[in-house]
Amino acid sequence: MSPTVVIAALAAVIVWGGSNVATKIAVMSLSPMIVVLTRTVVGGAAALPLALVLRVPLPSNPRQRTLLAVSGFCGFIGFPMIFSYGQQLTSATHGALIFAALPIFTSAYAMAWDRRWPAAKWWLGCSLALLGEVVLVGTRQGLSTDNAGLLGDGIMFASTLLASLGYVVGGKLQQAGYPSAGTTFWGVIFAGIVLLPLLMWIAPNVPWQNIETRTWVSVAYLAIGVTIVGYVLWYWALGHGGIARIGLFQFLQPISGVLLAALLLDEPLTLGLLAATVIILTGVAIAQRAR
Repeated sequence: MSPTVVIAALAAVIVWGGSNVATKIAVMSLSPMIVVLTRTVVGGAAALPLALVLRVPLPSNPRQRTLLAVSGFCGFIGFPMIFSYGQQLTSATHGALIFAALPIFTSAYAMAWDRRWPAAKWWLGCSLALLGEVVLVGTRQGLSTDNAGLLGDGIMFASTLLASLGYVVGGKLQQAGYPSAGTTFWGVIFAGIVLLPLLMWIAPNVPWQNIETRTWVSVAYLAIGVTIVGYVLWYWALGHGGIARIGLFQFLQPISGVLLAALLLDEPLTLGLLAATVIILTGVAIAQRAR
C-alpha cells in the first residue's frame, strides 16, 4: 500500500477523532438540529468556491449521480443528524468507543456489495467487538459518566451503521472514476442547499448572540475539518487503497476520541472503560485480518 494512501487515511482518522468532542461541546449550547443544519450549510458554503476554483466536475453519468446522492445523504444529512442527537444523550467517550465498530460495518457493507461471504475470522472478530459494545453500553457501574445514557448509546450505534454505508458508497464512487474531492464538495454543497431553507426557518428563534466562542469553534471544526478535509482524505484513501483494507485505520479513531474527551471534557478514564476499549479494538483487529 502506498505511503501516501496510509498518510491520508491516518490524517482523516485523526481529524475525525475530535468529532465526538466537538459535537458534545456544540450541543451543550445549541440543539442537535441547529448543529447539523449549521455545520452542513457552512460546509457547503465553504465547499462551493473550492469546487468552482478547482474545477471539480459534476458526476457524468446516472450511476455516479446516484452514488453521489446516497453518499451525500448518508454523510452530510442523515448521519450527522442522528449522530448529534445521540451525542447529546451520551458522553463523548462512549460515542468515540461505539464508533470503534465502524471498520466492521464498513467491511460488511463492502463485502455485501461485492457479494463476498466473510471468513470465519471476520465473524469471530465481529462477535468479540460487539461483545465489547455490550460491555460498554450495558455496564453502568464504573463505566458510565453522568451524561452517558443507554438511549444515547443506541442512537450513536445507529449513526455508525449509516456512516459506514456512506463510506462504502463514497469509496465505490471514487473507484468508478469520480474524484474524491467531487464526492465531498458536491455532496456537501447539495446537502447544504437542501437544508438551507430549514435553517433559515429556524434561525430567527436561536439566540445567536449568547453562543459561546468554543461553540462556534466546535461548529467550524465540524463544518470545515470533519466535513471537508476529513471526507476528502478518506474517500481518496478508500478509492486508492481498497475499502476493506483502509477501513482498518478506523479503529484508531476511538483512541484519539477518548483521549480528547478526557483532556477537554474531563471525562474519566475508568478500568471498565479501558476493558471495553481493549475488547472492541481486539475484535475489530481480528475481523480486519480476515481474508
